[in-house]
Amino acid sequence: MNENLIINADDCYQQAEEKANHYFQSLYTQVQQKTYAKILTEDIHQWKGNHIRHSSLFTLFSRGNKQPNSKEYHHYIKWLNYTGKLDNYLNRSISYIFMRDLGKALNSPDTENRIRSVVESLKNHLTSTTKDRKNDGEMFSMSGLYRLAQKEGLESTFIWLINKLKIVSANIPTGMDAEHAQRKLIKIIAGVIMQEIEEMNDEVSSEERKQRLDKAIRLGYSYGLTYPFIDDLLDAKILSDEEEKQYANLIRTTLTTGVVPELEDWIGNNAELIGYVHSELREAFDYIKANQRQETRNNFFEQSYVFFNSQEVDREKDLANGKYTNEELYIPVILKSASSRLIVRSVIGAPEDEGFDNRTFFYGIYNQLADDFADMFDDMKEGAVTPYTYYLKYHDKRSDLINPFEMYWTVISNLIHQVYNSDKMTREVILDRAINGLKRFKERAGTEKYIEVMDLFASGNPKFNKLIQEMVRKADDVDFFDKLLRDHMITSLKNDKQGQEDFIDNAKTIRTQINKVLNIPKTNEMTDSIIDAANYSLQGDGKRLRPIVTWFMGVNAYGLNSSVLEPLLKSLEYMHTASLIFDDLPSQDNASLRRGRPTLHEVYNVSIAELTGLFLTQKAIWEQTTLEQFDSKAVLRLIQYSAQVTADMCRGQAMDLNSTGEHLTLEQLNKMCFYKTGLGFEASILMPAILSNTSKLEIEALKKFARHAGIAFQIKDDLLDVEGDTALLGKTIGKDIENNSSTFVSILGVDDAKKEMWENYCIAMESLQDVPRDTKFLKYFLNYIINRDR
Repeated sequence: MNENLIINADDCYQQAEEKANHYFQSLYTQVQQKTYAKILTEDIHQWKGNHIRHSSLFTLFSRGNKQPNSKEYHHYIKWLNYTGKLDNYLNRSISYIFMRDLGKALNSPDTENRIRSVVESLKNHLTSTTKDRKNDGEMFSMSGLYRLAQKEGLESTFIWLINKLKIVSANIPTGMDAEHAQRKLIKIIAGVIMQEIEEMNDEVSSEERKQRLDKAIRLGYSYGLTYPFIDDLLDAKILSDEEEKQYANLIRTTLTTGVVPELEDWIGNNAELIGYVHSELREAFDYIKANQRQETRNNFFEQSYVFFNSQEVDREKDLANGKYTNEELYIPVILKSASSRLIVRSVIGAPEDEGFDNRTFFYGIYNQLADDFADMFDDMKEGAVTPYTYYLKYHDKRSDLINPFEMYWTVISNLIHQVYNSDKMTREVILDRAINGLKRFKERAGTEKYIEVMDLFASGNPKFNKLIQEMVRKADDVDFFDKLLRDHMITSLKNDKQGQEDFIDNAKTIRTQINKVLNIPKTNEMTDSIIDAANYSLQGDGKRLRPIVTWFMGVNAYGLNSSVLEPLLKSLEYMHTASLIFDDLPSQDNASLRRGRPTLHEVYNVSIAELTGLFLTQKAIWEQTTLEQFDSKAVLRLIQYSAQVTADMCRGQAMDLNSTGEHLTLEQLNKMCFYKTGLGFEASILMPAILSNTSKLEIEALKKFARHAGIAFQIKDDLLDVEGDTALLGKTIGKDIENNSSTFVSILGVDDAKKEMWENYCIAMESLQDVPRDTKFLKYFLNYIINRDR
């Protein structure tokens, strides 16, 4: 079996441990001697001049310009710019990223120039977007991200990634945090992209840049998958002990042989989950392996093994075991924190860089100790062994234990003076970060809990602690853009998820209410089969999207009473159902299934189907005439508009029929799609606006939204006809090909059809900025359109 090994796991881990132990012993000596206190006291006294403000005439007059909450993303950026603090804020933030994520030395002239360039570019972007942005919540909108991808020619890559993230989120098991997994994945992808960009020079052509960024995104995703599906999955206690052993052996075999083993009979209750994870990780692993350069391949496997094994060593620790040595507590921390970042560079196959490797190796524990400090109480609840949880539990029983807070400051002192050679900017950034971390912890935990924590961890050096606490209370300008971005991202993702869920829940409720009122009662004058036929069509499992949108527009945007909208909701569904009856006829689409049931002409006959369609069209107009609580002129305009929409939809269907066997241009298809589908959405959006006597400018913005939302909807329909599931759709797939119909897929192909859908999605989203009302539900509606599976 050994002949199949590509790395010697024991040797490479032993070598890594020896290097980590050497680093640990150096730190341990400094902790014992408490050299950090004197060195950092001098550093802080030099540092604090830029961070502790004394009252002046200017501050007295500027108190009216109160600092906004940093969680108010765009307001905070505006305030920083107004007060002249934005340049320094961005400079320390970008410098920190270059040091942490890119392993750069900040005193390098090349690095200084790159940081200056990035800061200038980022400042221009931030100040222009905060000035022009009409919706502060759009920083992480899909339309904004798609536009960024579009600038680089990476539309297909973006669509691929969004689909992958959607599938991953859907497969995160209960007991794991899907939002955290998604956020971590995005962060890792961003880190790999940054590394790849730093490897490019100004002479790289746009085509090569596109190819390298495409590869970086796919590599970032492939590497990032290991966090939810290896680290988090093994940490979450979802798998049984036996399953964890099987899974860990699979990973270990993969990293030592370079080949993913076949998944044999799985022993345990999570076979379905492991089957998906195995398939996805194998695809990811094969992609990384295929893009490795021969000279860096072994480095990738060795770093990956060290990272995995050090995680396993920590995972197997038991907080109830009071006998772990300091070496056992800290060496795995050094290994996993360093190798996790070293892997990123090896993933993209970057050439060896001894300076990067050394700085990253020594730096990792600083970041890990900061994270462990912030998470210590959550870790304690979960029984995780970290230097902080272990010290919390055993500090009064084990006098030999290193205080991790003292180790943290020792690492900081060592980094500033031994690793980064007493560089002034490095000192500035690291101390900013350290004080900011304590401020954030204090804010999150509360003053009482914070004091309790400091009494335990900082009691060994009262004089130094007094200085630190003074800085925590008084120091200003120590916050960072990446933290602001992270908080904003978490809030945006959480709000979007909650808003989307609320929209779907409300839509289901509204759909149920609509279904209850759609049935047309028989009268003495009309007892024939037309009403039976109409009700048969109305009782199908329809989505009721158009009346649902009308309800949201009427109630949320225009403040109308939902009860007075009932006739309008019914009229829209009657019109839509009539159009479907005509579409399904043998003379048109010749469909046999609609809404999961036989089409109307199959159940009755063609003549009854045609008459039922006409009946429902007239019934829709009649419902509109009962809108007596609205201005009569507005109702008349509504009826006129409704009649025109019906006529135009007939034109759209005629275009569709005449196009059979013809090769339409994209312009012709867009026009036909607008008449067939877009007008229906336009009507559902505009009718409440017409009843509310809305301005012409607002009407035009809503029309633009509806037009492009309708096209996006139709493209999704065309894609589902090729890629969808008959059981979910409730109708037979492949009808467009069978009927030789011109569709976005037949004209553009699947990939370009997806791009066209996203282009229309973006235009629709951007048009909402010109609507001065609460239209978040339209954003959620549009998201539903492009993400639906039926």
